[in-house]
Amino acid sequence: MSKNVDTVPIEVIILTKDHEIKGTVHVSKYTKTNRELTDLLNDREKRFLAVTNAEILARNSSNTPPRKYNFLEVHIDCIMMVHPSSQVVFREYGKAQEDIQRFRELRNKLNQTKPF
Repeated sequence: MSKNVDTVPIEVIILTKDHEIKGTVHVSKYTKTNRELTDLLNDREKRFLAVTNAEILARNSSNTPPRKYNFLEVHIDCIMMVHPSSQVVFREYGKAQEDIQRFRELRNKLNQTKPF
């Protein structure tokens, strides 16, 4: 499967009435920071949220092992909540690497300035 260079993966937890779903959604890298998931969920053209590397766990059963899927589509109307499981995107992707590099350059510049 080829990587889409216009998206960034985000690990999420999705709650529905009966299930908890852990997996990865891919959001546009051109969206404003902290708005990626909101924009994806509010897109009126899309009725399903694509999730990769998904694990589904029934909320009412603690002894059932999670079911695993490489790809899963969840209907938007069934979603009660979506939450990033971590606030950092995967490091192997270009946008994250660019942000890390900019931060390092800024830190180096700040370290070179003379104190008052």
